[in-house]
Amino acid sequence: MHSLLLRLATTPTPLPTPTLRDGISEDQVTPGLLGFVMTAFFVVATALLIVDMVRRIRRVRYRAQVEEERMAAATAADVEAADAQDGLDEGPRPAAPESNGNGLQRPGE
Repeated sequence: MHSLLLRLATTPTPLPTPTLRDGISEDQVTPGLLGFVMTAFFVVATALLIVDMVRRIRRVRYRAQVEEERMAAATAADVEAADAQDGLDEGPRPAAPESNGNGLQRPGE
């Protein structure tokens, strides 16, 4: 048994032949010009699709950002209008402290 394993371990493997087998042409084992053209086409098409996808994603993000800013501005305008309406309904406002904190300041002064 030991000699069989030793023979298998030391037996050289056959070297690959540098020529093609009979009946096989070089066109059957290489992609050739058509393979190169198709691969180049798929690479270019994939790159263009990625660029288009990135452009569309940026456009959607920009639109969402503009819509968010518009909604924030509309909400702020609604709050200001409600405050102004509350101010008209209540009459004159009570005196507020001065900006330096020393005493009271009346509205409009």
